[in-house]
Amino acid sequence: MQTPRGARRTDTQLSDGRDLFYYDPADAPARVPLEDTRGLPEPKPQVDLRTDPLTGDVITYATHRNTRTYLPPADQCPLCATKPGNPTEIPDHDYNVAVFANRFPSFAGPGRTEVVCFTSDHDKSFTDLSQGQARLVVEAWADRTAELSARPDVEYVFAFENRGREIGVTLNHPHGQIYAYPFVPPRMRTLMARAREHQEVAGSNLFADVLAAERKEGTRVVAENGTWTAFVPEAARWPVEVHLYPHRQVADIAELTTEERDDFAELYLDVLSRFDGLYGDRLPYIAAWHAAPVRADRELGYLHLELLSIRRAADKIKYLAGSESGMGAFISDTRPEDVAETLRKVGS
Repeated sequence: MQTPRGARRTDTQLSDGRDLFYYDPADAPARVPLEDTRGLPEPKPQVDLRTDPLTGDVITYATHRNTRTYLPPADQCPLCATKPGNPTEIPDHDYNVAVFANRFPSFAGPGRTEVVCFTSDHDKSFTDLSQGQARLVVEAWADRTAELSARPDVEYVFAFENRGREIGVTLNHPHGQIYAYPFVPPRMRTLMARAREHQEVAGSNLFADVLAAERKEGTRVVAENGTWTAFVPEAARWPVEVHLYPHRQVADIAELTTEERDDFAELYLDVLSRFDGLYGDRLPYIAAWHAAPVRADRELGYLHLELLSIRRAADKIKYLAGSESGMGAFISDTRPEDVAETLRKVGS
């Protein structure tokens, strides 16, 4: 199956019926997927959604996830390509980018969760990818976003990556996830409410105005190219926090042009290299795509990526203590302007 913008997608299924999609460059030979020989039983996830009457937030209970794989040794990694003695979630002996339905999903029935493997190389990080490989990941994100957004049980599609044990990853292989929520998550409800208020008062898009102000002011801009700008937000919550915005308002990754996808891959790799250069090792981070909701308030959304790290010094972690966890009021030890200047110098 040929996906938009030149990637080749090959569809297959795992032995328990879950979907698996391979993404290869458009000029790669046609892939004939190998059979998953593990004979896995059909998944029976137990998911319960409840609404907090005090906040309106939806809380998800997925008790089956307590048994998911936790930090296995490299030779038993379930995200590596299959090798003799280690049949994995990827039956083929090699792959470029692979996406499959999560064996331990946070949502099932309404909603869906998928795993995105960025490369078959267990020892790499996204930072180590070539621009072409990073670009292929963007294609996978875009393709999955479009397909998941078309589902009637999905209200929000969230692509993200957690990197580092400090963040809480359970598998070290370079990968991310996509959550197709059956509801609009709390943070996006808050952002859309603010965007609606701003539209009514100012008559313009909140996110576009934030981007314009940051580019004009300049002191918090970390890097930019023809179609994207990366900056530390004026009111950053986290010790290291950078937002990447396209210069054009689009609702989600699937709406990005070929040029915008190319430029994102270039800028993102640049920013990630600055993160890793900050303290001389791989910085733990969360990379969170903020797209518009699938239906409600879609015209108010503005696709951007928020990249954050909890490390506040080379040997210190920012913990969410009383004020942050109890009241949601962040207190930071780092000034956004200082962080931006440091990141600019790291890349110079």
